[in-house]
Amino acid sequence: MSLFPSTPGKAILNPSSDDLRKLTSAMPGARLTRFDNYNIATRVTARSKGSTYIVTDEPSAHSDQTLPVAEAQRMARIQDGYLRECEMVVIEGFIGNAPGFKVAARLMVEKANANIAGMQQMLYFDATAQELASFKPEVTILYTPNLVAKGFPNDRLIAVDLRSMLTRVFNSDYFGESKKAGLRMWNKIVFDRGGLPLHAGCKTIPTGRGDRVGLIVGLSGTGKTTTTFTRQNDSRPVQDDFVALMPGGKVYATENGCFAKTFGLDPKLEPTIHKAVCQPRAYLENVSQKGSEPDFFDTSYTQNGRAVFRMSEVEGAADARLLAKADFLLILNANENIIPAVARLSGATAAAFFMLGETRGTSAGGVEEAGKSLRVPGTNPFFPLLHADQGNRMHEMLRGCPMEVYLMNTGRVGGAVDDTRSRKVGIPQSSAIVRGIAEGTIIWEQDPDFGYEVATSVPGIAAEDAPLLRPRLLYETQGRADEYRTLVERYRRERAAFLRSWPGLKPEIIAAGEAAGPGPGRSSPPG
Repeated sequence: MSLFPSTPGKAILNPSSDDLRKLTSAMPGARLTRFDNYNIATRVTARSKGSTYIVTDEPSAHSDQTLPVAEAQRMARIQDGYLRECEMVVIEGFIGNAPGFKVAARLMVEKANANIAGMQQMLYFDATAQELASFKPEVTILYTPNLVAKGFPNDRLIAVDLRSMLTRVFNSDYFGESKKAGLRMWNKIVFDRGGLPLHAGCKTIPTGRGDRVGLIVGLSGTGKTTTTFTRQNDSRPVQDDFVALMPGGKVYATENGCFAKTFGLDPKLEPTIHKAVCQPRAYLENVSQKGSEPDFFDTSYTQNGRAVFRMSEVEGAADARLLAKADFLLILNANENIIPAVARLSGATAAAFFMLGETRGTSAGGVEEAGKSLRVPGTNPFFPLLHADQGNRMHEMLRGCPMEVYLMNTGRVGGAVDDTRSRKVGIPQSSAIVRGIAEGTIIWEQDPDFGYEVATSVPGIAAEDAPLLRPRLLYETQGRADEYRTLVERYRRERAAFLRSWPGLKPEIIAAGEAAGPGPGRSSPPG
């Protein structure tokens, strides 16, 4: 019996990183930068959410769109036939590095798109020669970037079969589909083990009361990676994108590297990420380039430029296996009006805000999301089961293992960027807030409108930036009290309606959300 679901015409099995670099250099869309790394221009520049389906004949068991098994089998036969004529690259490794929590993963991708294999190899934890000799994948990705899926949105298809833990990708050459394919299936494995998969970064911060471990959840583009890598008290980043939170607060890692957004990457504000991106073994994807010089600020191509690098390239990176438990959770929200720079949550209110997962859409989700108001339950667009299960599981975990929970606005207060009355929550302000949370030095008071606590004082935030902490006062001092009250009432209605729209969500979470209420605007229905 073949090792693979489909036998390719020829397979290059687990090539070295140097060999993958050579294969990438032969790609028409690959350009060498002055940092001696390759920058690949792809046809598809973002995730194809509208082309992603869960394979099942029981659509009621999932919140996202589904594909009947018979139709998935038809597409599988088309891809299998294509594979028999192709030369493929096979990469094997692990999602996670802890004994007993390592998920064996295999990617098979067309040689013509070798950069995807090179980037994925950097994110998998390495398998030893002995492990590779008897390798049996728990999750598999069959990736054919050049095979059109006729009849599906944009002629692309990402078919996620959770029964066989196999994802088939058609007609997308964007690396994010490989990365998320493995993690999407890993989500189910973690949930079935009693844990909660989080779309989150992780860092550990030294303080006078000991090291504090923080989890940073948020949609792509809300500042999750920036917050994870920004230094406070010589903090150490652990993970960038996904972690498993288990009962008792134990945290498990997923990836041996980082898939970072590069647009606006400033070496002064984000020196850790910039240094890791600008080294020879990193891969760039869809970064504007002039001659051999990458341009991280050019808006003429796409703002979803990316880079992949290993955590070993990050100074001071920590190993999740050495962490005791998570101490606090930050829920990021890139809002533009009445969300404070930070709020402290408690009880079911924390689970409600986690479930709301609201922000502005970013370029990571493609043109159908960019700039729009979004709500993604649990801030996790890759959870493949019923989304209400995320909120319920978080509520259970917070009761069983108390953890401090905070809402952080990484956007603006008082209006959009073109509103001169608005104020930006910048990286320095967010960093001061994270330090204050870790050290326990923030002074809090009850917010009269939403029930959570807002900060009256944060060490490191100057008096002129105080309006970022209490939006209500900003609106009142600008003569906009009526506008603020209108937003409060509108957001309460919309937030309550959104929480009620998820079948199975615990009543106490819904009630907490109804009492607490703001959100960025338009609700996204289930499905």
